[in-house]
Amino acid sequence: MDTELSRNGGAPLQSSALREPSLYDLIGGEAPLRKLIETFYDIVEFEPEGRVLHVLHLRGHGVAHSRIEQFNFLSGFFGGPGLYVQKYGHSDVREMHEHVEIDVEARDAWLNCMSIAIDRVGFSPDIKARLMAPFTRVATMLVNK
Repeated sequence: MDTELSRNGGAPLQSSALREPSLYDLIGGEAPLRKLIETFYDIVEFEPEGRVLHVLHLRGHGVAHSRIEQFNFLSGFFGGPGLYVQKYGHSDVREMHEHVEIDVEARDAWLNCMSIAIDRVGFSPDIKARLMAPFTRVATMLVNK
């Protein structure tokens, strides 16, 4: 096994070659994630599929704020830099959304807009499935109305 010795007493660590790539790595890192977020929020702001979400964002911190913070959150959520945690000290999605009434219609609209965005960015069906599984789990968890 390819291991390195750690500095804390010589315990073996897995080399990065043996580690499963993160979702952040699988999608290609920062630029593709940023493109996904921008595509998603363009749908939210300008297309009928996003109308319900746009209204929710207008009641909250606004779409521009959400473009930034969703990028920050998803970066860490997918295994890349923990930008949201660095900024706010946590990544509790329930706390992030406590000011928003989220019903099943909003959840479904969010998932639909993200599905459309993933397709438009051009991620493979395998990557789409890997992205949509945690999105669906978290979106369902956030329904509070």
